[in-house]
Amino acid sequence: MNTTAQPSGRVHQEILYADQMWRQQRFFAGFLVVIGLLMIGVLIYQGQLSKIGTDLSLAITKGEIYALGPAVWLLYVPAGFLLGAGFLYYKRRSFVEPIEAGLKVSTLRSTVLIDYDSIRGVRVQPLKLAFTDSRSRIIAPMMKPLLEKPALFVRIKVDDEQSAVIQKRLGRRMMYDDTIALPIHDADAVAWEINAHLPERIGQNQGGARRRKKKR
Repeated sequence: MNTTAQPSGRVHQEILYADQMWRQQRFFAGFLVVIGLLMIGVLIYQGQLSKIGTDLSLAITKGEIYALGPAVWLLYVPAGFLLGAGFLYYKRRSFVEPIEAGLKVSTLRSTVLIDYDSIRGVRVQPLKLAFTDSRSRIIAPMMKPLLEKPALFVRIKVDDEQSAVIQKRLGRRMMYDDTIALPIHDADAVAWEINAHLPERIGQNQGGARRRKKKR
């Protein structure tokens, strides 16, 4: 039986930096919502709803947040929902996807499309290899669980100006020198899909099991 994976024609993978951030911060967002609801319940039980309305009006009139008093608990619930929604949006916006026009890499604030003609190599290897020597200083605590996991390494060949633009959009964590390093769930699948669009002359390392077969 041939178990070699074939190109699906569409591979959409979340970048795990955003996923890791969401996993860590969603509990804090939920904590704000729960505490806010509990304290609102306490205030209702104590019959302080009318005082809350007065405090809100006073704070809005004076523009002074310390004038909120007990009414500050009302802000916890929307703040928790906004924080959670923000990290979820960040997670949804951060992905890599090989499309017909090129390799699409999306982040929270920008999107980069890399032409397949500019790609010189694709590898699947542990993410920690992107943070050796001086680059180890930019490893954030939330990144540490990802360092031993397979990541997609894409080496590109563009001029200095284009390289500077791509690095500015993706950030130093995702790009160094001429290489883009992306922690994703299934790096092999994306490497295979990219490889299907590359010239035959480019040799690839796709993690061992999923190598492109030569035509006979």
